[in-house]
Amino acid sequence: MTDDLRIGNLAQASGVPTKTIRFYEEIGLLPPAQRAENGYRLYGGEDVRRLRFIRNARSLGFTLDDLKEVLALRDRGEVPCRYVAHLLEQKVVEIEERIRQLQELQQDLQQLVSQAGNLPDDIEMKRCVCHLIYNR
Repeated sequence: MTDDLRIGNLAQASGVPTKTIRFYEEIGLLPPAQRAENGYRLYGGEDVRRLRFIRNARSLGFTLDDLKEVLALRDRGEVPCRYVAHLLEQKVVEIEERIRQLQELQQDLQQLVSQAGNLPDDIEMKRCVCHLIYNR
């Protein structure tokens, strides 16, 4: 390895915390680092690029399992872009479903807020923690 970056330098260059780098190495997303004579981990430019890819993919919603598959393809010398495109399509569908669920939740919450102005102040109200949620 020509770059010989220690883990702190790798963290700074990649934008990934050292603890996360160690975790990624432990689960196989990052190949095991070479070791200096003093035992320090040593990394190179390819590790920086790989970690930046992982960081960017995670910000797009890719799971660690998704990344294991993508990186395994890459490590076998294959170009994983078609597989990544397939995963992106799946993410879009998941996001659309999540948006639908959030819109339903928003409607439910708005309805409860509007009901809050019409709450009776009687003995029934005192029997539960909050009538709005109890009778939902």
